[in-house]
Amino acid sequence: MSDLMTVTSSANRYEIAAQEDRSAPRTRLAIPASLRASGTRSFQTVVHDLSLSGFSAASVNRMHPGSLCWLTLPGLESLQAEVVWWQNSLVGCGFSNLLSPIVHDNVLSRWRGDGVFRTVA
Repeated sequence: MSDLMTVTSSANRYEIAAQEDRSAPRTRLAIPASLRASGTRSFQTVVHDLSLSGFSAASVNRMHPGSLCWLTLPGLESLQAEVVWWQNSLVGCGFSNLLSPIVHDNVLSRWRGDGVFRTVA
């Protein structure tokens, strides 16, 4: 029984720390994307915020904390993440590997509408 209590208290500490110490700045935006939970088919979603370490997105279907998922943003390969929370049709996930700052900045430039794009001649 004490092992179960240790696992439960560790999970609770992680959830508290994740909410209190979200060290990577998050940017609010609306990016059309697809999201696939482990063992299911992908579905269309909208990413509402994005950071180097994770994202939140619309998810009508309940997603369970601890489960794996894959986010596909336009023009990028799928990014593996772990569900941290799900509430009121929104899911919050942490990337398995931090998003590259260059990729992050490029995504923000494109979807915030303040980026300057140049074609390569």
